[in-house]
Amino acid sequence: MLNPKVLKQLEQMQSNMAKAQEELGNAQVEGSAGGGAVIVRMNGHQTVESVTIDPEFVDPEDVETLQDAITAAFQDAQNKAQELMQQSMGAVTGGLGGLGLPGMP
Repeated sequence: MLNPKVLKQLEQMQSNMAKAQEELGNAQVEGSAGGGAVIVRMNGHQTVESVTIDPEFVDPEDVETLQDAITAAFQDAQNKAQELMQQSMGAVTGGLGGLGLPGMP
């Protein structure tokens, strides 16, 4: 059985994780491609919030370039959202090793 101190630390970590998840949902990241021709906004949970295409850069004869730019902007936004999530959750779970749990360094 875990001692009360460890249980209290686990409860605190659970509370911190819930708060971090909420903050991630409210956080915004922006990925762009084509020199800003395409901008994708996501929240920290990697849910797409919006896609903006600058009409100045849209060439109806070159749809393939626009498709590539949209794909690149999505990837850029997703990478930033993943990095944000890792930073946020790492701050919360970084202290796991100090709890003395089996299998945790």
